[in-house]
Amino acid sequence: MSINDWIAPDAMKGKVVFITGGGSGINLGIGKTFARVGADVAICGRSLERLEGAARELEALGARVSASVADVRDYDALAAALETSRRELGSVDVLVCGAAGNFVARAEAMNAKGFRTVVEIDLLGSFNASHAAFGQLKETRGSILFISAGQSVMPFVGQSHGGAAKAGIDNLMASLALEWGRFGIRSNALVPGAIAGTEGMKRLDEAAGEDTWTSMIPLGRYGGTDEVGAMAVMLSLPLSSYVTGTRVVVDGGMALSGSGLYNRAVSLPALERLTKMPPR
Repeated sequence: MSINDWIAPDAMKGKVVFITGGGSGINLGIGKTFARVGADVAICGRSLERLEGAARELEALGARVSASVADVRDYDALAAALETSRRELGSVDVLVCGAAGNFVARAEAMNAKGFRTVVEIDLLGSFNASHAAFGQLKETRGSILFISAGQSVMPFVGQSHGGAAKAGIDNLMASLALEWGRFGIRSNALVPGAIAGTEGMKRLDEAAGEDTWTSMIPLGRYGGTDEVGAMAVMLSLPLSSYVTGTRVVVDGGMALSGSGLYNRAVSLPALERLTKMPPR
């Protein structure tokens, strides 16, 4: 089912959405959903090849696109990407802080560099994007969407680094909702669950099989990037004009059963190789 069955294709016409890490995965899916309802989309990331491919996909949906190579850990590069976006598309109405890095590693087997890398990409990168976009968001009275995760509030084996980073993002989201509300800027977090086709789920499927993971989900299936995108659009429309400081979970009910099944699954020998994967 298309988002246009529920939301008019021009619902966000004239609006500009800037997405960090927008070249692939959930973030690109969010960008495509915004494009389907009329928004223009700016994306940044570290891979020019990915950005060029993503830009073509977004343009095919009718969006004007601005694509810039920028690492979210580099504030100046990110600020330059936002300025390029402003020049090419106009001031940002919606900022999606989606850039992330992760890998599976038990705390005793992880070094400080690996821990720091994830925190810097996820948490520092989200702060950098929000801070660099503040002037534009103040001008448009726009909104920020942070991409969080279930481990921000619940411990998962092999995710001490990811959990710490995402917990920080949740607190940053709430802090900005509190501080920047006076400028008309709303701040919320999306919490995706198991989403089909993403790099992380492909690796987990190879290691333990889809049935292992869907058995943890009350709805009995993976979600789609379009379903995450649909909620991103909803939180950006005037329909949600009084919603700020909120975590919106899009996980098919997965968090309701806790992390016990996942924790047992990642103890399987088949998953041991995942602990050797470096941060992206």
